[in-house]
Amino acid sequence: MKEEIKIPALLQFKEVARAPYEYLRELKKTTGVQMIGSSCTYTPEEIILAAGLHPFRIFAESQSLSRADAHIQAYGCSMVRGMLEDGLSGNLDFLDGVVFPHACDSIQRLSDIWRLNVRSLHFDLLLPVKLDTPLAKSYFEKVTERFRRDLERAFDVAITEEALIAAIELMNEFRNLLRKLYLMQSQYPGIMKGSDLGQVVEASMVMDKKKAVALLKEWVSELEAGVKPEKINKKRILISGSVCSHPDIHQIIEANNAVVVYDDLCSGSRYFEGIISNTGNPVQAIAGRYTERYVCPAKHLGVGFQMENMKKLIQEHKVDAVLFLLLKFCEPFSFDYPDIKKELEAMKLPFLMVEMDRHNEVDEQMRTRIDTLLEIL
Repeated sequence: MKEEIKIPALLQFKEVARAPYEYLRELKKTTGVQMIGSSCTYTPEEIILAAGLHPFRIFAESQSLSRADAHIQAYGCSMVRGMLEDGLSGNLDFLDGVVFPHACDSIQRLSDIWRLNVRSLHFDLLLPVKLDTPLAKSYFEKVTERFRRDLERAFDVAITEEALIAAIELMNEFRNLLRKLYLMQSQYPGIMKGSDLGQVVEASMVMDKKKAVALLKEWVSELEAGVKPEKINKKRILISGSVCSHPDIHQIIEANNAVVVYDDLCSGSRYFEGIISNTGNPVQAIAGRYTERYVCPAKHLGVGFQMENMKKLIQEHKVDAVLFLLLKFCEPFSFDYPDIKKELEAMKLPFLMVEMDRHNEVDEQMRTRIDTLLEIL
């Protein structure tokens, strides 16, 4: 009998990140599980898991945006246009339903356009914008409960309290493992390539969560076995923004004896921050995470919250410089930047803001600007 070749955990993650839709298509073919895509980290995946469905993040894989450009202006966010292109082109032919949390204006408008042009079940989560009031929490709970009932009707399933609790426990373990990887990178800068960590997070957002947990445990163990207690002298960078899937960014940083020790990306730490209580009403607990965790700039949690959170990350992770990666035409992040810029200048902390599209490669001008930031540290 031929011995089965064991594929290292990291290689499995990288393969999924390379071709997420191929992975999802094969998963559906082999298991029969129905697929629920989401456009934002405000999607309560626990509800979807408890319904026996598979949640995944739609990351916009299409390179051409010709179909989407017929529906969305060219100055629209490249992530939103890319998601629509995936839906219109047939790249998401395995999709059974899609969830649109009402986060930024672009995603809200994408929801309307998608409903009219892409065939799939459609779920809107009408989330509050202000999250710093008692009514916001109560409202969020009602929206979450309504989503639960909508899934039950659409897929003819019963989402039980027991299934919700099991999903919460699974997602808590999953999030804790991703956070552990980030903390290891902060404690031992360079223990892993930043691009590898980014691909692991991105792959985890589309993978079967039990499989992802098993692979994350395996990779954490491999990394812990290679930890060396020696002092590591590298410049420590914080990346801030919405989405970053450009490995070139990490390669430029690491070539300058620097490392990304943390981020506040929605394709990074904002995806896994916040653990859900496994006591009491599970729907209330799930909703509570979204009103208490670090919020997206499209949401309001008090004046100055974004800067206070950034100061906390800078202090906790001993950050030497901040790199802002802003998607072009992403208004919520752009609105926050001037105030954050003023605060960082007062702190005398080096920083750089670059605008980029989801699909564009890092050009020489951007490379030079990042090199310059790192050289002045």
